[in-house]
Amino acid sequence: MAKKTLKKKVQVKSDVSKFAAPVMDSAREIWLAGLGAFSVAQQESGKLLEQGSKLFDKLVVEGSKLEKQTRSTAEGAVSGIKGGVESRVEAVRQQASDNWDKLESVFEDRVARVLGRLGVPTAEDVNRLSARVQSLSQEVSKLGAAQATARKGGKKRATKKTAAKKTATRKVASKKAAVRKATTGKTGTTS
Repeated sequence: MAKKTLKKKVQVKSDVSKFAAPVMDSAREIWLAGLGAFSVAQQESGKLLEQGSKLFDKLVVEGSKLEKQTRSTAEGAVSGIKGGVESRVEAVRQQASDNWDKLESVFEDRVARVLGRLGVPTAEDVNRLSARVQSLSQEVSKLGAAQATARKGGKKRATKKTAAKKTATRKVASKKAAVRKATTGKTGTTS
């Protein structure tokens, strides 16, 4: 009986080696392929690093070109939008200014009408009156100067006349006094 088991065990080993041999061969080939790939990768890595560095530099140059184009396009769009917004803001500002001027004009007209109803003179009325007063003042000054000139000439004449009148009055008074003396002396009474 011992012989039978031995045969079966040996036979099982040979069956296992039949199936294991191709698997082992495949595993060895995979291992060798991996080693070959590693060796090729080491050899090619120097070349790849050099090519990668060149590729990186090329990408940087292309990126800077793209950035410049994008910036110029964006700046053009922003300046266009900015110009549009500024023109709209200016239009709104002008419209607001016009509306404010209209409102101010309406308010001034209404206030002027109310003041007119109350009898309060307007600024125009005051300006006209002021101009009239000024012209009248100038005329009065001219007339006053003319009268002053006439008075100076008249005073000289008047002074001579008054002096003559005074002397005449004195003469008359002294004559009257002499006549009185004379009459009182003759009759002794005064009339």
